[in-house]
Amino acid sequence: MALSTRHLLGIKYITAEDIQLILETADNFKEVINRPIKKVPSLRDTTVANLFFENSTRTRISFELAEKRLSADTINFSASSSSVKKGETLLDTVNNILAMKVDMVVMRHPLPGAPVFLSRHIPAQIINAGDGTHEHPTQALLDCYSLREKFNSFQGLRVAIVGDITHSRVALSNIFALNKLGAKVRVCGPPTLIPKHIESLGVEVSYDLRDTLRWADAVNMLRIQLERQDIRYFPSLREYSLLYGLDLPLLEELDKELVIMHPGPINRGVEITSEVADAPQSIILDQVENGVAVRMAVLYLLAGTA
Repeated sequence: MALSTRHLLGIKYITAEDIQLILETADNFKEVINRPIKKVPSLRDTTVANLFFENSTRTRISFELAEKRLSADTINFSASSSSVKKGETLLDTVNNILAMKVDMVVMRHPLPGAPVFLSRHIPAQIINAGDGTHEHPTQALLDCYSLREKFNSFQGLRVAIVGDITHSRVALSNIFALNKLGAKVRVCGPPTLIPKHIESLGVEVSYDLRDTLRWADAVNMLRIQLERQDIRYFPSLREYSLLYGLDLPLLEELDKELVIMHPGPINRGVEITSEVADAPQSIILDQVENGVAVRMAVLYLLAGTA
């Protein structure tokens, strides 16, 4: 079995079969990272460049760890300390790195479509680690992997995505992935933070958090992305938290054990309280652990299509 594509530019561009293959491959790597010796030689002759034009801690560390577990050689690049500050173009930066014989590029960029642009101009394989407000495919894959661990099947599974849908690349990638796998998706948040015509992506829309939580089997609570907001979309964080924040009393109102997810970093006390983030039905730390296994699977499978 092999992936249908040379790159991972977004969930939009891969098939349901690709997603299932990645999740099944991640099972093997999760076993590997829980062994005393956590390394395998799968990418021993592969050089991976991590190009982060935006700040990131969790995603960058997760990819670096995945690459090292696969025995790849890694180059880490941060735009804040690079020639990009001196006016060098994206293509020049990447071509200079490729001149060092790099096989794969893991890239995070503030502009939507930057990984797609790069894939058309350079021979290396590209993995999108988040491009602006567009997609974040490996986050959606690790979210799906974590849901699969809890529920075994996606058919008819009800997943709610709550919060800043407009600015969230995680939301878009999750919508694509969950739809392809047969789950039902509902987005919930203030009207100002839900894009017009999002129903065309095959999701339900709600502005009522209580109703959405009663409907859902699992809920993915998104962070309010203040750094991407050029205008005020709601009066205050306190008001947002009162209407769309998940706290313990609200959770205890439900007559079921709702699975709680969050892509991180968490704004505790805004979209979710500490009691909920650390509750037994929260799988937030599982998501972090599964991120390494899923990214190992993506790197391994893409290397097989080179």
